[in-house]
Amino acid sequence: MKPSYKITSSILKLITSISEKVGEVNANLLNKPSPKLRKQNRIKTIHSSLKIEGNTLTEEQITALLENKRVIGPKKDVLEVLNAIKIYENLEDYSPSKEKSFLKAHQNLMEGLIENSGKYRNQSVGIVKGSKIQHLAPPFGNVSYLMKNLFEYLQKSDEIELIKSCVFHYEMEFIHPFLDGNGRMGRLWQTLILMEKYPIFEFLPFETLINKDQEKYYKALAESDKSGDSTKFIEYMLGVIDDSISELLNFNNRTLNEKDRLEYFVSLNKIKFTRKDYMNIFKGISSATASRDLKKGTELNLFNKLGEKNKTNYRLK
Repeated sequence: MKPSYKITSSILKLITSISEKVGEVNANLLNKPSPKLRKQNRIKTIHSSLKIEGNTLTEEQITALLENKRVIGPKKDVLEVLNAIKIYENLEDYSPSKEKSFLKAHQNLMEGLIENSGKYRNQSVGIVKGSKIQHLAPPFGNVSYLMKNLFEYLQKSDEIELIKSCVFHYEMEFIHPFLDGNGRMGRLWQTLILMEKYPIFEFLPFETLINKDQEKYYKALAESDKSGDSTKFIEYMLGVIDDSISELLNFNNRTLNEKDRLEYFVSLNKIKFTRKDYMNIFKGISSATASRDLKKGTELNLFNKLGEKNKTNYRLK
């Protein structure tokens, strides 16, 4: 049975906007971020996804754990982060369309945190907000069948990945297949579904935007529960993805110093380039700044300068 949702004009607009931005990201070679940017984004993703679930560790503490340093903090919070680091450093080990892989990811993510990690729940659960039950999940006896059905939709539907990923995220949260870890699994699995089609999503911490305004996230889930389909959640999630890509494209407008710019540009691996190519990546800088950067890059032996005046180009070492 196909999950229920409608394609609204708002969804179509967002898909167009996201597709155009993904094109821009690819054209600017921002889909191969520098190792430094990749690490920063990974830290943001782990920090935000776990903070939504109440984890208290800071980005600095997560950075320390990523660098195998000791951190003082609640044992549970440290273990949550260590498990998440393992997952996000080995995303290619998981296959988004396979249920077996999904269960394996939950086992790795929740290992040492709950007894039955990697297994569907065997009791009823409800989500309580304040004194109200906000969501009563389907009976545990139905979980296995509902999840099988959801993976069938992932494998067989010819719907585009942007929508499939949102539908999966919502339906999984609705089914609430595990006793704990459902939220972080929904966000992780959406990333994996999108990564198959658009590798850029490995480095796109859309969790950061969810974390900034968690109320909207829970409101979108509740509105979809109420209407009996995932339309509202798809609109919300596509908006978050669209904003996340905008932030990545605004990378160029961030205050970067000369060293940051050179390190980033070299990581793009453009073998031969001109000053104009350099300025196309860092749109906010003047031609004088670009010339100074390139002079410095030549002095640092990052690339060679060839030709003179308007015939000048550079070749990566």
